[in-house]
Amino acid sequence: MKLEHKTALITGGTSGIGLATARVFIAEGAQVVITGRDQQKLATAIQELGSNVVDVQADASDIEAMETALVPALEKIGHLDILFVNVGISGKTPLGETALADFEKILRTNLTAAFFTVQTCLPYLSDGASIIFNGSIRSISGAPGSSAYAASKAGLRSITRVLATELSPRKIRVNIVIPGGTETPIWDKSAPTPEAYAELEKKYSRQVLLERFGQAEEIAKAVLFLASDDASYVQATEIVVDGGQTGSPEGAPIYQQKG
Repeated sequence: MKLEHKTALITGGTSGIGLATARVFIAEGAQVVITGRDQQKLATAIQELGSNVVDVQADASDIEAMETALVPALEKIGHLDILFVNVGISGKTPLGETALADFEKILRTNLTAAFFTVQTCLPYLSDGASIIFNGSIRSISGAPGSSAYAASKAGLRSITRVLATELSPRKIRVNIVIPGGTETPIWDKSAPTPEAYAELEKKYSRQVLLERFGQAEEIAKAVLFLASDDASYVQATEIVVDGGQTGSPEGAPIYQQKG
């Protein structure tokens, strides 16, 4: 097993990519800590994942509360080998229509809280540990109305490089996975009904070479690689898991007019 005898912390581990990654890590032998805001969702996740998981209830955007909640769990475990900074929120922030509080909430949750989560965990990280951030292709796609979300994810790409520089003396690796559109609850607001989701998926799939949404488990497997010793010489880099959307955008079906 790739993660036998290793300990891992996954923020935002109750659904989507975080929960899928917890499943993969556990299957590969890791002891896992997951965080989440909702106690009921945490309980449901723990029931599914089993006894090799510890849950920590905390809102990542409340940085002081997150630290207060995390430290006792980290003290009990003693050390961390893997940190997957996954928690994040989306939201529209169109120019001319966006309130300061809405913009700053996205930045605080996705970017500021990510940095301070690493800082809180730093004393517990083993030499040779692996830190993985969860990014997004929105950091490069220029999607309208996504300034705050795109900026937060672009910031994580930069932080990845900075922290890799700072932590390399301890042989701690810092990398980032860049998902494309993935089938997770992040779409619930923009597509709240099955019909709306089906339409969204149909529209999105035309922009992707592989003509579909990604699955959370597919992102989790990329995170597993970065977390494991298989990636022992991978540092300060990005793994894009987007079905070819950014690698060859003009190859997508939406550009392939037939007739």
